[in-house]
Amino acid sequence: MLKTKLVSSQIKAFLDDNIDSFASLKTISALGGERLSFCLLYVDEGEPYLPVRPFAELKLEGELVQHTAVRDVRMVPVDRPGVPGMFDDQYLRTQPGLYPDLLTPLRYGGKVVISREKLRSLWLEVEIPKSFSGTSTLSITITEPETKATVTQSVEISVIAADLPEQKLLFTQWFYADCLASYYNVPVWSEEHWRIVENFAANNAKRGRNVLYTPLFTPALNVLPGWYRNPAQLVDVTVTDGEYAYDFAKVDRWVDMCDRIGIQYLEISHFYQQDQAKHAAHIYATVDGEYKRLFGWETLALDAEYQRFLRGLIGAFVDHMKARGDDHRCIYHMSDEPHLDNLEHYKRVKTAVADLLEGYKIVDALSNFEFYQEGALAHPVPTLASAPAFIEAQVPDLWVYYACCQLVEYTNCYAAMPSWRTRSLGMQLYKYPNITGFLHWGYNYYNNRASGDAINPFIDLGGEDWVPAGDTFMVYPDSDGTPLESIRLMTLEEAMQDVRAMQLCEQYYSHKEVVAAMEAVLGEPITFKRCAHSEGEMLKVREVINEMIRKAVEK
Repeated sequence: MLKTKLVSSQIKAFLDDNIDSFASLKTISALGGERLSFCLLYVDEGEPYLPVRPFAELKLEGELVQHTAVRDVRMVPVDRPGVPGMFDDQYLRTQPGLYPDLLTPLRYGGKVVISREKLRSLWLEVEIPKSFSGTSTLSITITEPETKATVTQSVEISVIAADLPEQKLLFTQWFYADCLASYYNVPVWSEEHWRIVENFAANNAKRGRNVLYTPLFTPALNVLPGWYRNPAQLVDVTVTDGEYAYDFAKVDRWVDMCDRIGIQYLEISHFYQQDQAKHAAHIYATVDGEYKRLFGWETLALDAEYQRFLRGLIGAFVDHMKARGDDHRCIYHMSDEPHLDNLEHYKRVKTAVADLLEGYKIVDALSNFEFYQEGALAHPVPTLASAPAFIEAQVPDLWVYYACCQLVEYTNCYAAMPSWRTRSLGMQLYKYPNITGFLHWGYNYYNNRASGDAINPFIDLGGEDWVPAGDTFMVYPDSDGTPLESIRLMTLEEAMQDVRAMQLCEQYYSHKEVVAAMEAVLGEPITFKRCAHSEGEMLKVREVINEMIRKAVEK
């Protein structure tokens, strides 16, 4: 017997889950211009084993059908769901296995295959038109091909007469053009590489990331001494008789691409390695007609020749971007995650070039408050765990981030975490008005830890047993050079949409009132350690916000 059930997008259904254990989604509200997602679970609990499973017809009905896309939820192997000994009771599972994550187009001409006693799910995404309002019912019917028996599930979608505002929060997940060249085995900055890069960057922008990591240099990230990433720098450097010349033609093409796809800000790649800024970024150049590595692991960060090169490059780049009128779109980095015992060295490497960037924003991920307290960096990016000290000090334009260190109690984007925990990021970011940006390091990192090798992301979500599955990337690389999305990507988009809904709500109520309404649902204050504890709690938080907006616009 075929059984189906419509559930919220907060549900990750495993193959061995019981369909009866999940609550049905009967009604949900949304704003105009919002992307609304939910899932259809289906399982055959009665048919005997058949060597060839028949295809079942799928039919959607309702006013919003033309705005609805349906995808398969596919299982992926997870060998490192987290860090042993550092799980809390909010993880879905803690053992290696098959986890729901990958979203793919429907196969077989839009039909589905019903599996015997394996719970499957479809992902439905409704792109609510702007200025649309009212109540609409969306029905999903599966018809068995042999018996012609039908099973129909419906959800009532109530769209409030108000559009989701534009995103104000800056959001970046680091984008790696070099990983795309390596995975697809195409020459860096060939026409095919540019095509693939734009496909992935456009998805990055579509799903709420309005800042794009821009490889002026090959990223000085996640590479151990002795190893080198696939060279993929946008600036072409020429050295003739010891003098440097900088060509920004590829930079122009990159910025023009960003304009096409809706990227607002350009996050310029780090000037020093992620090794406490001890070494130079890896730079390649044409030297007296020969293309070669100009600076590498043998080059210290404060090496006189590297500093001569770097200062010349930064000066020329700033001038070039000024001429384009794009200089204030640029956000700069020195080195990623410096430690407190390296504070004085960080000050030196930053001071070596900071005068050239006066008036521009320099940000770095770091978690020791002393960096800000001592004036080493005006725009620090602490982890969620370290953020309270920076929030209390009212650091202006504060960004925060998470990575593989947020394991217990905090939100994160791991495959083993429930979606309501990942989505909790939205209400947490909104709680603190001085937070204006969020950073995560892995939109499409397809290398292992040392960047010595590319990995197969369809079977390795953690960089070869390096970090918890889901930390390294949000999209999978399809064979045609386009990204396949993940549940985690969609959930983070929901979190960003939640922030936008809360900001709209604040147009009618005070920030304090909006926060109080959400905290009334949770029964305690929102903090970075207080995530939603259930699907129902997360949905209720958003429904409370929507209801406040509804009452305000219907007055």
